[in-house]
Amino acid sequence: MTPTKERDALRSEISALCKKLILSQRAVELCAEEATPRQEEFLHRVLSEEVESRERSRRSRLMNRAGFPVYKTLEGYERQGVKLPTSLQWSDLTDARFIQAKRNLVLYGPVGTGKTYLATALGVRACELGLVTRFFTVADLVMRLSEAKRGGTLERLSREIARADLLILDEWGYVPVDREGSQLLFRVVADSYESRSLVITTNLEFSKWGSVFTDDQMAAAMIDRLAHHGHLLVFEGKSYRMKHALMKQR
Repeated sequence: MTPTKERDALRSEISALCKKLILSQRAVELCAEEATPRQEEFLHRVLSEEVESRERSRRSRLMNRAGFPVYKTLEGYERQGVKLPTSLQWSDLTDARFIQAKRNLVLYGPVGTGKTYLATALGVRACELGLVTRFFTVADLVMRLSEAKRGGTLERLSREIARADLLILDEWGYVPVDREGSQLLFRVVADSYESRSLVITTNLEFSKWGSVFTDDQMAAAMIDRLAHHGHLLVFEGKSYRMKHALMKQR
Protein backbone atom coordinates (compact mmCIF):
# COMPACT_ATOMS: atom_id res chain seq x y z
CA MET A 1 0.00 0.00 0.00
CA THR A 2 1.37 3.45 -0.91
CA PRO A 3 1.88 6.10 1.81
CA THR A 4 -1.03 8.10 0.40
CA LYS A 5 -3.37 5.12 0.56
CA GLU A 6 -2.13 4.30 4.08
CA ARG A 7 -2.97 7.83 5.25
CA ASP A 8 -6.38 7.68 3.56
CA ALA A 9 -7.10 4.40 5.35
CA LEU A 10 -5.97 5.88 8.68
CA ARG A 11 -8.19 8.93 8.21
CA SER A 12 -11.09 6.65 7.40
CA GLU A 13 -10.53 4.89 10.71
CA ILE A 14 -10.24 8.22 12.53
CA SER A 15 -13.54 9.26 10.95
CA ALA A 16 -15.22 6.07 12.18
CA LEU A 17 -13.81 6.56 15.69
CA CYS A 18 -15.12 10.14 15.75
CA LYS A 19 -18.58 8.86 14.89
CA LYS A 20 -18.42 6.31 17.73
CA LEU A 21 -17.42 9.05 20.14
CA ILE A 22 -20.12 11.38 18.75
CA LEU A 23 -17.56 13.93 17.60
CA SER A 24 -17.62 16.11 14.49
CA GLN A 25 -15.44 15.31 11.49
CA ARG A 26 -13.31 18.42 12.10
CA ALA A 27 -10.40 16.23 13.30
CA VAL A 28 -10.35 14.46 9.93
CA GLU A 29 -10.36 17.79 8.12
CA LEU A 30 -7.43 19.06 10.22
CA CYS A 31 -5.53 15.86 9.50
CA ALA A 32 -5.88 16.49 5.78
CA GLU A 33 -4.97 20.17 6.10
CA GLU A 34 -2.16 20.29 8.68
CA ALA A 35 -1.24 17.01 10.41
CA THR A 36 1.94 15.06 9.86
CA PRO A 37 1.76 11.26 9.51
CA ARG A 38 3.00 10.80 13.09
CA GLN A 39 0.41 13.26 14.40
CA GLU A 40 -2.33 11.34 12.61
CA GLU A 41 -1.07 8.08 14.10
CA PHE A 42 -1.06 9.61 17.57
CA LEU A 43 -4.59 10.95 17.14
CA HIS A 44 -5.74 7.53 15.97
CA ARG A 45 -4.21 5.95 19.06
CA VAL A 46 -5.85 8.47 21.41
CA LEU A 47 -9.29 7.99 19.86
CA SER A 48 -8.94 4.19 19.79
CA GLU A 49 -8.02 4.04 23.46
CA GLU A 50 -10.91 6.35 24.37
CA VAL A 51 -13.35 4.08 22.50
CA GLU A 52 -11.93 1.01 24.25
CA SER A 53 -12.15 2.73 27.65
CA ARG A 54 -15.79 3.67 27.10
CA GLU A 55 -16.64 0.16 25.95
CA ARG A 56 -14.99 -1.34 29.06
CA SER A 57 -16.96 1.06 31.25
CA ARG A 58 -20.19 0.19 29.46
CA ARG A 59 -19.59 -3.54 29.88
CA SER A 60 -18.87 -3.01 33.56
CA ARG A 61 -22.11 -1.03 34.01
CA LEU A 62 -24.09 -3.70 32.17
CA MET A 63 -22.64 -6.42 34.42
CA ASN A 64 -23.41 -4.45 37.58
CA ARG A 65 -26.98 -3.69 36.53
CA ALA A 66 -27.78 -7.20 35.28
CA GLY A 67 -28.28 -8.58 38.78
CA PHE A 68 -26.44 -11.88 38.37
CA PRO A 69 -26.32 -13.90 41.62
CA VAL A 70 -22.80 -15.09 40.77
CA TYR A 71 -20.30 -14.63 37.95
CA LYS A 72 -20.22 -17.53 35.48
CA THR A 73 -18.74 -17.86 32.01
CA LEU A 74 -19.10 -20.27 29.12
CA GLU A 75 -15.43 -21.17 29.30
CA GLY A 76 -15.09 -24.74 30.49
CA TYR A 77 -18.85 -25.31 30.71
CA GLU A 78 -19.65 -29.04 30.52
CA ARG A 79 -21.96 -29.33 27.53
CA GLN A 80 -22.45 -33.09 27.41
CA GLY A 81 -25.42 -33.01 29.78
CA VAL A 82 -27.38 -30.59 27.59
CA LYS A 83 -29.45 -31.64 24.58
CA LEU A 84 -29.93 -28.90 22.01
CA PRO A 85 -32.71 -29.01 19.42
CA THR A 86 -31.61 -29.52 15.83
CA SER A 87 -32.59 -25.92 15.09
CA LEU A 88 -29.96 -24.56 17.49
CA GLN A 89 -26.16 -24.73 17.56
CA TRP A 90 -23.81 -23.95 20.42
CA SER A 91 -22.39 -21.10 18.34
CA ASP A 92 -25.87 -19.51 18.38
CA LEU A 93 -25.49 -19.34 22.16
CA THR A 94 -21.83 -18.38 22.46
CA ASP A 95 -22.11 -15.66 19.80
CA ALA A 96 -25.46 -14.43 21.19
CA ARG A 97 -27.13 -14.86 17.80
CA PHE A 98 -30.29 -16.07 19.52
CA ILE A 99 -30.52 -12.68 21.25
CA GLN A 100 -30.05 -10.75 18.03
CA ALA A 101 -32.83 -12.87 16.49
CA LYS A 102 -35.03 -12.30 19.60
CA ARG A 103 -35.31 -16.04 20.22
CA ASN A 104 -36.31 -17.54 23.55
CA LEU A 105 -34.65 -20.40 25.42
CA VAL A 106 -36.38 -22.68 27.91
CA LEU A 107 -33.79 -24.57 29.96
CA TYR A 108 -35.60 -27.63 31.33
CA GLY A 109 -34.31 -30.36 33.61
CA PRO A 110 -33.88 -31.60 37.20
CA VAL A 111 -32.52 -29.44 39.98
CA GLY A 112 -28.75 -29.01 40.00
CA THR A 113 -28.02 -29.95 36.39
CA GLY A 114 -26.54 -26.60 35.34
CA LYS A 115 -29.51 -24.60 34.10
CA THR A 116 -28.84 -21.50 36.17
CA TYR A 117 -25.13 -21.77 35.45
CA LEU A 118 -25.72 -21.72 31.69
CA ALA A 119 -28.34 -18.98 31.89
CA THR A 120 -25.96 -16.79 33.90
CA ALA A 121 -23.04 -17.51 31.57
CA LEU A 122 -25.18 -16.54 28.55
CA GLY A 123 -26.11 -13.32 30.33
CA VAL A 124 -22.47 -12.53 31.11
CA ARG A 125 -21.58 -13.16 27.46
CA ALA A 126 -24.37 -10.82 26.37
CA CYS A 127 -22.99 -8.07 28.64
CA GLU A 128 -19.52 -8.59 27.17
CA LEU A 129 -21.04 -7.98 23.74
CA GLY A 130 -22.68 -4.77 24.94
CA LEU A 131 -26.23 -6.12 25.24
CA VAL A 132 -28.49 -4.97 28.07
CA THR A 133 -29.29 -7.94 30.30
CA ARG A 134 -31.44 -8.42 33.41
CA PHE A 135 -31.51 -11.46 35.69
CA PHE A 136 -34.34 -12.26 38.12
CA THR A 137 -35.60 -15.26 39.97
CA VAL A 138 -39.31 -15.51 39.20
CA ALA A 139 -40.20 -15.14 42.88
CA ASP A 140 -38.13 -11.94 43.16
CA LEU A 141 -39.54 -10.47 39.95
CA VAL A 142 -43.13 -11.15 41.00
CA MET A 143 -42.44 -9.55 44.39
CA ARG A 144 -40.94 -6.46 42.72
CA LEU A 145 -43.82 -6.18 40.27
CA SER A 146 -46.40 -6.51 43.05
CA GLU A 147 -44.64 -3.91 45.22
CA ALA A 148 -44.36 -1.57 42.23
CA LYS A 149 -48.06 -1.94 41.49
CA ARG A 150 -48.98 -1.11 45.07
CA GLY A 151 -46.55 1.80 45.10
CA GLY A 152 -47.70 3.24 41.78
CA THR A 153 -44.36 2.63 40.04
CA LEU A 154 -45.29 -0.38 37.92
CA GLU A 155 -44.98 1.48 34.62
CA ARG A 156 -41.52 2.71 35.52
CA LEU A 157 -40.36 -0.81 36.43
CA SER A 158 -41.92 -2.17 33.22
CA ARG A 159 -40.03 0.40 31.14
CA GLU A 160 -36.80 -0.54 32.91
CA ILE A 161 -37.34 -4.23 32.11
CA ALA A 162 -38.32 -3.36 28.53
CA ARG A 163 -34.90 -1.81 27.90
CA ALA A 164 -33.28 -5.25 28.20
CA ASP A 165 -32.12 -7.14 25.13
CA LEU A 166 -32.04 -10.33 27.22
CA LEU A 167 -34.27 -11.11 30.19
CA ILE A 168 -33.36 -14.16 32.31
CA LEU A 169 -36.08 -15.65 34.54
CA ASP A 170 -34.61 -18.22 36.89
CA GLU A 171 -36.44 -20.89 38.92
CA TRP A 172 -39.63 -20.70 36.86
CA GLY A 173 -42.33 -22.73 38.60
CA TYR A 174 -40.33 -23.45 41.76
CA VAL A 175 -42.72 -21.39 43.91
CA PRO A 176 -46.50 -21.07 43.33
CA VAL A 177 -47.61 -17.63 42.15
CA ASP A 178 -50.96 -16.06 43.09
CA ARG A 179 -53.35 -14.74 40.47
CA GLU A 180 -52.16 -11.13 40.62
CA GLY A 181 -48.54 -12.26 40.38
CA SER A 182 -49.39 -14.50 37.44
CA GLN A 183 -51.06 -11.63 35.62
CA LEU A 184 -48.07 -9.36 36.20
CA LEU A 185 -45.67 -12.07 35.04
CA PHE A 186 -47.80 -12.72 31.96
CA ARG A 187 -47.55 -9.04 31.06
CA VAL A 188 -43.74 -9.28 31.15
CA VAL A 189 -43.80 -12.33 28.86
CA ALA A 190 -46.35 -10.75 26.52
CA ASP A 191 -44.42 -7.45 26.33
CA SER A 192 -41.24 -9.39 25.53
CA TYR A 193 -42.82 -11.27 22.63
CA GLU A 194 -40.81 -10.49 19.48
CA SER A 195 -39.15 -7.58 21.34
CA ARG A 196 -36.37 -9.29 23.32
CA SER A 197 -35.03 -12.72 24.20
CA LEU A 198 -36.18 -14.60 27.27
CA VAL A 199 -34.16 -17.32 28.95
CA ILE A 200 -36.18 -19.37 31.43
CA THR A 201 -34.87 -22.10 33.73
CA THR A 202 -37.38 -24.61 35.03
CA ASN A 203 -37.75 -28.14 36.34
CA LEU A 204 -41.46 -28.11 35.55
CA GLU A 205 -42.86 -29.64 32.38
CA PHE A 206 -45.22 -27.48 30.34
CA SER A 207 -48.30 -29.51 31.29
CA LYS A 208 -47.91 -28.47 34.94
CA TRP A 209 -47.46 -24.74 34.47
CA GLY A 210 -51.18 -24.12 34.98
CA SER A 211 -51.05 -25.49 38.52
CA VAL A 212 -48.29 -23.04 39.45
CA PHE A 213 -49.71 -19.94 37.76
CA THR A 214 -53.31 -20.52 38.93
CA ASP A 215 -54.81 -20.40 35.46
CA ASP A 216 -54.44 -22.99 32.69
CA GLN A 217 -55.39 -20.52 29.95
CA MET A 218 -52.84 -17.96 31.12
CA ALA A 219 -50.16 -20.65 31.33
CA ALA A 220 -51.07 -21.82 27.82
CA ALA A 221 -50.79 -18.24 26.51
CA MET A 222 -47.33 -17.92 28.10
CA ILE A 223 -46.19 -21.19 26.56
CA ASP A 224 -47.54 -20.14 23.16
CA ARG A 225 -45.51 -16.91 23.17
CA LEU A 226 -42.36 -18.57 24.46
CA ALA A 227 -42.53 -21.48 22.03
CA HIS A 228 -43.33 -19.52 18.86
CA HIS A 229 -39.80 -18.10 18.65
CA GLY A 230 -38.13 -20.41 21.11
CA HIS A 231 -35.94 -23.44 21.68
CA LEU A 232 -36.15 -26.10 24.38
CA LEU A 233 -32.85 -27.19 25.90
CA VAL A 234 -33.09 -30.40 27.92
CA PHE A 235 -30.71 -30.97 30.83
CA GLU A 236 -30.01 -34.51 31.96
CA GLY A 237 -27.88 -36.26 34.54
CA LYS A 238 -27.38 -36.09 38.28
CA SER A 239 -27.26 -32.94 40.35
CA TYR A 240 -23.82 -31.34 40.20
CA ARG A 241 -24.29 -29.98 43.72
CA MET A 242 -25.18 -33.38 45.14
CA LYS A 243 -22.29 -34.99 43.28
CA HIS A 244 -19.82 -32.58 44.88
CA ALA A 245 -21.58 -32.08 48.23
CA LEU A 246 -19.34 -31.89 51.30
CA MET A 247 -21.80 -34.05 53.23
CA LYS A 248 -21.05 -36.97 50.92
CA GLN A 249 -17.32 -36.76 51.50
CA ARG A 250 -15.69 -38.85 54.16
